[in-house]
Amino acid sequence: MSSTDDYQDALAAMMAFVDSVPEESPASPPEPVSAPESGGWDEPPQEQKPELFCGSVDEFVREVILPIYQRQVGVRGSRRWSAQWWRNAEAVSRLDSMWRSWEHLRQDGATGMSTWWRDHADYHMERLLSPEGPFGRSEDANLPGQPLPYQAPPPGLFTSVHNTSSEA
Repeated sequence: MSSTDDYQDALAAMMAFVDSVPEESPASPPEPVSAPESGGWDEPPQEQKPELFCGSVDEFVREVILPIYQRQVGVRGSRRWSAQWWRNAEAVSRLDSMWRSWEHLRQDGATGMSTWWRDHADYHMERLLSPEGPFGRSEDANLPGQPLPYQAPPPGLFTSVHNTSSEA
């Protein structure tokens, strides 16, 4: 099986889980848990990678996207957004791509963030916010200068890489 097949299988499983969740979801995200000590992952040791700032795409949306993208959205405007962004496979895939590229490019102190804005954020957010995009039917709205609408995903949908199940 290729990594593309694995990704598509994981995305399909995630969307099946999302579809099984009732429309109502808890208003606040679950509390993060500390990462395991060395050797706690099932993967063999590799080169030391920089620690991720955000542990999941949901944390990235909450901690990075919502504070910096304060565009007005709503049915009367030219931009759309869904507080339940996690219910849309295209949105999850684009936001996950933005998160991973942000984690990588933030390490480049020279032009990394400029590159991220130009090549990733502006590109994907233009499509996500478009009335023809994945949130075209959304009626969620905000006021000028407010963060984009947000509703926490169901617990367990996005597992943080900072979490561990072997807490004592």
